[in-house]
Amino acid sequence: MKKIIIACVVALLGSVNAFAQKYALIDMDYILKQIPQYEMANEQLNQISKRWQAEVETLAAEAEQMYKQYEADMVYLTQEQKIQRENDILSKEKEVQDLRLKYFGPEGELYQKRNSLVGHIQDDIYNAVKEIAEKNSFSMVIDRASAESIIYASPKIDISKEVLQKMGY
Repeated sequence: MKKIIIACVVALLGSVNAFAQKYALIDMDYILKQIPQYEMANEQLNQISKRWQAEVETLAAEAEQMYKQYEADMVYLTQEQKIQRENDILSKEKEVQDLRLKYFGPEGELYQKRNSLVGHIQDDIYNAVKEIAEKNSFSMVIDRASAESIIYASPKIDISKEVLQKMGY
């Protein structure tokens, strides 16, 4: 009878272990900071973004100046002139919005430029993580840099350095 109970306990513990899932962590910020190409691409994106932002702000300042001039001249303008100036101001404001959307929108030029400069690096990281996860039978790999709900995690399960090594850094 004792042998049957012991066999059942061993079988139960073995089955619980079979369903156990293995997790790993990576620190994407740490990984990206170790890749010189990413830092250079990020600096290039910042410069482009600043240049485009200055262009948008210049256009917005023009629209603001047009509006201030319109307010100052309003008492002297005929109804037709008021309508024309209002249309000009609205047109300039629309131009600002269109330019902002063109550069910084969801599918804007900054997004496309980021994909062209950084996309392949992110793909390489993903492929390295995937290979390591499959090799070590990890059920899940979590990015600790973006997972705000992680309060503590053992450094033993952080595979960031292994990912960098796999990528050749």
